[in-house]
Amino acid sequence: MDAIHFKVRKDNAVVSKAAYAAIGVNIQGKKEVLGIWIGASESSKYWLLVLNELKNRGVKDILITSVDGLNGFTEAIKAVYPNTEIQKCIIHQIRNSSRYLSYKDLKAFNADLKLVYTASTEEQALAQLDKLEDKWGEKYLIAIKSWRNNWDELATFFKYPPEIRKIIYTTNAMESYNRQLRKVTKTKSIFPNDESLMKILYLATIDISKKWTQSIRGWAQILAQLSIFFEGRLDDQLF
Repeated sequence: MDAIHFKVRKDNAVVSKAAYAAIGVNIQGKKEVLGIWIGASESSKYWLLVLNELKNRGVKDILITSVDGLNGFTEAIKAVYPNTEIQKCIIHQIRNSSRYLSYKDLKAFNADLKLVYTASTEEQALAQLDKLEDKWGEKYLIAIKSWRNNWDELATFFKYPPEIRKIIYTTNAMESYNRQLRKVTKTKSIFPNDESLMKILYLATIDISKKWTQSIRGWAQILAQLSIFFEGRLDDQLF
């Protein structure tokens, strides 16, 4: 789940509105847009409404969700789908921690940081994070702390094989979808109301999703592994 911001007229003023969308991978290994919302500020209460809507519409279970650190989302997902594992987007975390770095150190720091998130196991990743702090901690402790503070949700993907890690470690699929939405909406600087914005996003989504005809590469093997990792939770879908 991620957000794009648009300008919308409201009460003779122009306000910024966030459009949120959720993309899922179904049992056939194909992407599909689960919903689009034009929302208020991010909060656990707002995400609770969104997630309950998904559940009421038939999304019975979510195995793993990949998110871009949305405020309040963790609390909401645990309330509605308590067995769902949360993976924070590694790419967004790299961008966030890079904000605290001097440009001259950016390349060297991120090269050392890469040894953390590309490690084979969580134990090795934590060892590399310790080395990163030993080398850079005096200068960039805030950047390193942002990894430690979010570690529980950043490290989820270490328990899975490369095929599954590739799917969940980043929200790139969402960013690709958002880029395509922006191509459609870029000529419209201000929308007259929420309804007009929703209509153009919906129509664009219909066109975009028509291209999602192929399953994720190697899906049969991925599904077999997911059925073992999440024993019993896919039975009614597989048989």
